[in-house]
Amino acid sequence: MSQTEEPKLSQIVYSCYFTRSREGEQFAPEHVLSYQIAGTLTVNDGARDYAFQQGNFRFTKRNSLVKFNKQPPENGEFKAISIYLDQQTLRNFSLEFSIEARPHQNGKAIIELKSDKLLTSYIDSLMPYQEFQPPTNQHLMSLKLKEAILVLLQTNPEMKDILFDFSDPGKIDLERFMNQNFHFNVQLKRFAYLTGRSLTTFKRDFEKTFHISPSRWLVQKRLEAAHYLIKEKGKAPSEVYLETGFEDLSHFSFAFKKAYGIAPSRV
Repeated sequence: MSQTEEPKLSQIVYSCYFTRSREGEQFAPEHVLSYQIAGTLTVNDGARDYAFQQGNFRFTKRNSLVKFNKQPPENGEFKAISIYLDQQTLRNFSLEFSIEARPHQNGKAIIELKSDKLLTSYIDSLMPYQEFQPPTNQHLMSLKLKEAILVLLQTNPEMKDILFDFSDPGKIDLERFMNQNFHFNVQLKRFAYLTGRSLTTFKRDFEKTFHISPSRWLVQKRLEAAHYLIKEKGKAPSEVYLETGFEDLSHFSFAFKKAYGIAPSRV
């Protein structure tokens, strides 16, 4: 498989990296069922770290912000497979089987799934596509997505209320959410959506809560976190700028020097 990454077959995606780690962050707009084929994936959802080894299953809820680190095994390649369960597929399934979600309280972005013979057998059925001889029949892909949903419901019945919850994020505690997620490098409109607000309402509520604009608060908060990691934890600027939500090292260094009067490399 090419080092470039992630050939796609509709909503089934293989990740493969040659002998190199990769880190970053992403917004998950859809539910994702994933299986770790080789290597280690460490994921942080703003609240805690999760580590997934070879043979582990995980489920990422839609509308989640996550940071990740993909680490290949020694002398090997990082490999994983992910099945994206989009809202239209799930809506069609809920109509076909007359399924409705009940209110639920599971706020975790990442759900660790226990290994199960049904789940394993399903993943095995996808392995012929790893070398990417993709079927041209879209009906086959639809069947594989439907099978993923059926297997999830069979092995984890409690997933019903998560899979078929089609509501947008509700209005939540802004202060708590932002203090937990400031280090994600996403646009303000994404923060607004995830807190159940329009962009205008988000900005208004933010200034009422923090007495400062969201943009200025985010820079200050990220710089404070970066300063702590460099001074107290001994981390290098090249390690912390992504971790704390800055887009690139040069922007981080400029902002840091402007705030603290010294380059981050000299702290």
